[in-house]
Amino acid sequence: MMRMGEMGPQLGSVIASVMFVCTIFRQYLPPQLRYYVDKYTHKLVKLFYPYIQITFDEYTNEFRKRSEVYSAIESYLSTKSSTIVRRLKAHDVKDSKSLVLAMDDNEEVTDEFQGIKVWWVLVKREPRQTSFSFYPQSDEKKHYKLTFHRRHRDVVTGAYLAHVIKEGKAITVGNRQRKLYVNNPSRNWYTYRGSTWSHVVFEHPATFETLALHPKMKEEIVNDLIKFRKGKEYYAKIGKPWKRGYLLYGPPGTGKSTMIAAMSNLMDYDIYDLELTTVKDNTELRKLLIDTPSKSIIVIEDIDCSLDLTGQRKKKEKDEEDNEEKDPVKKKMEKEESQPSKVTLSGLLNFIDGIWSACGGERLIVFTTNYVDKLDPALIRRGRMDKHIELSYCCYEAFKVLAKNYLDLESHELFETIERLLGETNMIPADVAENLMPNSVTEDADSCLKKFIEALDSAKEEARMKAEEEEASKKAEEEAKLKAEKEEKEKQEPAKDEVKCNGTSAKEEDAK
Repeated sequence: MMRMGEMGPQLGSVIASVMFVCTIFRQYLPPQLRYYVDKYTHKLVKLFYPYIQITFDEYTNEFRKRSEVYSAIESYLSTKSSTIVRRLKAHDVKDSKSLVLAMDDNEEVTDEFQGIKVWWVLVKREPRQTSFSFYPQSDEKKHYKLTFHRRHRDVVTGAYLAHVIKEGKAITVGNRQRKLYVNNPSRNWYTYRGSTWSHVVFEHPATFETLALHPKMKEEIVNDLIKFRKGKEYYAKIGKPWKRGYLLYGPPGTGKSTMIAAMSNLMDYDIYDLELTTVKDNTELRKLLIDTPSKSIIVIEDIDCSLDLTGQRKKKEKDEEDNEEKDPVKKKMEKEESQPSKVTLSGLLNFIDGIWSACGGERLIVFTTNYVDKLDPALIRRGRMDKHIELSYCCYEAFKVLAKNYLDLESHELFETIERLLGETNMIPADVAENLMPNSVTEDADSCLKKFIEALDSAKEEARMKAEEEEASKKAEEEAKLKAEKEEKEKQEPAKDEVKCNGTSAKEEDAK
């Protein structure tokens, strides 16, 4: 009997010979014959090879859109590969306090599910052509290859893959850092490594506990958000897309941006800051919406200053001499930049509440404005902006939150005076916080509160003087208006002594 040690080299030689013959056949056979050879070779292999393979590409058919299934598989296998494979890739998560290890290219991981053994391989395909490319990495393609025995087809394609995707998404959420995104100009979307959104790690510390709001309003908003997060089945039952709109309005400095940060931290959602003035038209706006995943907050700040709605201004044209000297390509790009956005109110309404808004789920849409009266009623009606939240001047309950945040005080003998003054004057939370913040290490809580009382007294006096000035100005305007009306009336009435009757004045005629 032939020993295993002797069989190994012979088997290797046979395989090498077969591969060489196949290569020669594929190279020199006509395409018509090659098709039939491949076809019947696959059929022959099926008779002796009992395994099935499934591939999961990194990118979907849509240009440069990463597959969510691929990402879920990557996260799932990261928990398996760290103890099995020898070559790993590492990246940091959660404020760089921990590392996630994933399998490197062309490594294999074995997994087991309900007693069934499967094999995963991360395959990296290089481009076939050897032509020169400015962006070689963009030509590379990766996919995960899953191999399993054909008798387990139903279990693997059903329960196992559902398990992998579910667990992978949960791991992704647990490991990921929240991010703050901003939309890129469309000219950068299709360049090397171009994308519709750019991001930075979002590390804002705001929470609803530190937010300067009345406790009842806080509780109402938090309950509304939590109900939304748990409402997938409810929204499906009532036949509405799983999204919710919030309109935050009030004077500048009342905490609208801080409220958005607190929402993100509570819900564990990424923030997508949409700058409408860089969006050329409604089609681009739709593209941005499609590229926004679930568990996200889409924010349009100062909506009253956007579009026609907008505060965009055309760039001033340069002298003809300068234009002639410029490169034609650069000139064309600058011309495109100077064109105003063609996003319409109708396009924005469809973005919020139209058919395209149903692409994806679990999204919040937040508008902020300082002047809610300037907005078109169709933009902020219920169903588009479902909840309207007014963030106004600092009340006594909001002050107590700030006092706890900045001075670690829950009560003080000066609180009664502050409560009275806050009821008599208006001060935004930003100004309250600035007065409560110690300016030096030697400044204590008493001095900060006294400084705040002085600021309230000063604001109260300024408000009184401003009211008196406005009243005086209003009175002067009314007097000037009455005087002008009187002068106009006198001009329009004909003077009797100037009217002639047969050569004599009206007064002389009356005397006769």
